[in-house]
Amino acid sequence: MDEAQILSEVRGTLGVITLNRPRAVNALTAGMAATMLETLGAWATDPAVSQVLVRGSGERGLCAGGDVVAIHRDIAAGGTETEDFWATEYRLNSLINAYPKPYIAYMDGLVLGGGVGISAHGSHRLVTTRTRSGMPETTIGFVPDVGGSYLLSRAPGETGTHAALTGEHLGAAEVLYLGLADHLIDFARAEELFAELERTPVDEALPGFVLPVPASNLEAWRPWLDETYAQKEVEDIVSALQELAGAGNSEAEYAVTTLAKKSPTALKLTLASLRRARDLGSLEEALEQEYRVGLRLLGSSDFPEGIRAQVIDKDYAPAWNPATLAQVQQDDIDACFASLGERELKLNPRALSDAVE
Repeated sequence: MDEAQILSEVRGTLGVITLNRPRAVNALTAGMAATMLETLGAWATDPAVSQVLVRGSGERGLCAGGDVVAIHRDIAAGGTETEDFWATEYRLNSLINAYPKPYIAYMDGLVLGGGVGISAHGSHRLVTTRTRSGMPETTIGFVPDVGGSYLLSRAPGETGTHAALTGEHLGAAEVLYLGLADHLIDFARAEELFAELERTPVDEALPGFVLPVPASNLEAWRPWLDETYAQKEVEDIVSALQELAGAGNSEAEYAVTTLAKKSPTALKLTLASLRRARDLGSLEEALEQEYRVGLRLLGSSDFPEGIRAQVIDKDYAPAWNPATLAQVQQDDIDACFASLGERELKLNPRALSDAVE
């Protein structure tokens, strides 16, 4: 019998959830999201549980994102499993954001995409010197979801726009600066901290483990990041970056090279998603918006093609359609945000029962 993909136990007064797919860097499946939702819902009102810890098994990371191979298979079959998965996953993200007890996310190693969704909405978010986190969705023809558009649209200046469009894997300093995490700890002392949390409230236990925050490149780059990424269109952002690159800015040159590899449609949709998310009043509204966009992309050519190129065939040579930014039609971008009618996702952050039903 296969080992459970989510392990849960109560140690002292600490509820511990362990994502248990180490060979897949704990990539999140529909079943895992449903189990987490059910477990967290039960613990929310359980007096025996005072706080919750979420961690990943193995040494490679908390969670490398959603199971995109399963998504690719579902798209090919014309199924609805991905639609149902996202509905559950986004309810989980909402529940974590409004959780009534301390929610401690141990963001060691890889924490990408869906992994950000089960960590960055928590109350106590811990990174280590091994953390590599980010929202790399534009690489596979998708857009930041699981609340990523909400979080990155609220990062300092335009640093979140840069992170979203380039999809870069970021270290602890950048993750902390973006507001996706709260504290840096030494991974070598993690088990010691976890043992302490079994009997001590997190706010009392943490001070003895927190390390100084290192300097952030994103903070140092703010002057030119804010100027270039504030442009209205992706084409204008690229032009501004090219001008800086021509003047000798090597980081801007790297950004230009990076953006050239991404799906043009995904880049435009990502920028539009972040700009719209800035004006939304809650995480739930952003998740509902991401659900609309995501369901439209299930019927696109770029999303399955991006998964094929990056994860399945691994030729890293996606054939994007449209192939250039200039060929992407604004009407097609706008249509992705239109109402889904009866298929709309409705989230109520104040109703715990809605999240776990």
